[in-house]
Amino acid sequence: MNRPTTIHSPTFSPLYRQIRELITRSLESGEWGPGNVIPSESELADRFGVSQGTVRKAIDEMAAENLLVRRQGKGTFVATHNDPRSFFRFLRLASDEADLHTLKSIPLECWRAKAGADVARTLAIEPAAPIIIVRRLLRFGNEPAVFDEIYLPGELFPDLTLDVLKSDELSLYSLFESRYGVRIIRADERLRAVSADRVSAELLQVAEGSPLLLVERVTFTYDNKPVEWRRGFYSTENFYYHNELG
Repeated sequence: MNRPTTIHSPTFSPLYRQIRELITRSLESGEWGPGNVIPSESELADRFGVSQGTVRKAIDEMAAENLLVRRQGKGTFVATHNDPRSFFRFLRLASDEADLHTLKSIPLECWRAKAGADVARTLAIEPAAPIIIVRRLLRFGNEPAVFDEIYLPGELFPDLTLDVLKSDELSLYSLFESRYGVRIIRADERLRAVSADRVSAELLQVAEGSPLLLVERVTFTYDNKPVEWRRGFYSTENFYYHNELG
């Protein structure tokens, strides 16, 4: 007996999601760069042949995900890491005592290497592909808070050196955006407790074996392309990881 053929219907995508995808493609192509104002809702509605309400719903969702920023009376802008308000979007660090506005990034090392299996898998590149490894320290005032070890695809950051990192006053993600055209739009993080080894203990000025928080982060640009794998060792003596839910 022949069984009836199962017909799979195409996945339905709401119209506003289709408009969101078209706007995202324009962001990815550079039609509207970071910090630029995008066309008005009525202009976009005419461009895509939909209602303003549909465009508004797409923009609302993108603004909620920090891809776009609404400014009252000025329009809607492409989010940028050069905006000071975006700085702590990816740095969930808090302290009961330290003034977090005194943050200083201190690049320590930057060298080129070949991707091992873990790095290649995480960054979706071929094993032995060129990568860049960066080590840096984050200080709040005179107090060390985070020791970062960062892995980057070499092809995306062709001239990144320690001198470049030291000479630029921008945050790391602002540098990626302005110098290399790499926009970080989301991150996936995993947290675990670890003990300070000799290197991290020396840099964070804690005793070897002290409890640290290891925050492993993979960041992505458009089209879910991974662009960074970061292993951040957080001092837990005067700092803690803070994330608001809901």
